[in-house]
Amino acid sequence: MTVDVMIIMGSKSDEPVGKKATAVLKDLGIPHKLTVASAHRTPKLVADLVENTEAKVFITIAGLAAALPGAVAAHTIKPVIGVPVSGKVNLDSILAIVQMPPGIPVGGVGLDRGDNAALLAAEILALSDPELAQKLKDHRTAQEKKVRSDAQSYEE
Repeated sequence: MTVDVMIIMGSKSDEPVGKKATAVLKDLGIPHKLTVASAHRTPKLVADLVENTEAKVFITIAGLAAALPGAVAAHTIKPVIGVPVSGKVNLDSILAIVQMPPGIPVGGVGLDRGDNAALLAAEILALSDPELAQKLKDHRTAQEKKVRSDAQSYEE
């Protein structure tokens, strides 16, 4: 199976955030893989996953020190999107993702926003895929219709 997006979670406890991403990717028809690998506990596995995949974009999901996005970015020049996972101290995971050193960028989305990470990955892929670009436009149109419908319900 071809994989366009590789989703790597730092631990199984990140699965609720990972499922948000997989739901969006599935809805858009984007081939993807979800797995677990830890930047600290299984660094060789992280490197192996990154270096031996045909995936075009990585979504990395991690809490606490959130080193996983940076560890993945260190092994590839492909886009890496970091999703910080909320916890007792949310700022740690956010800062770990957005404060990368020069030369090793990681894109970041909001806390627990696996869905936004999937949409950002889709937008990256849509640059060279007109059919996917149309699906994203349709998705935006559906969002607009829902908001307008919600607003209308208050006017009645």
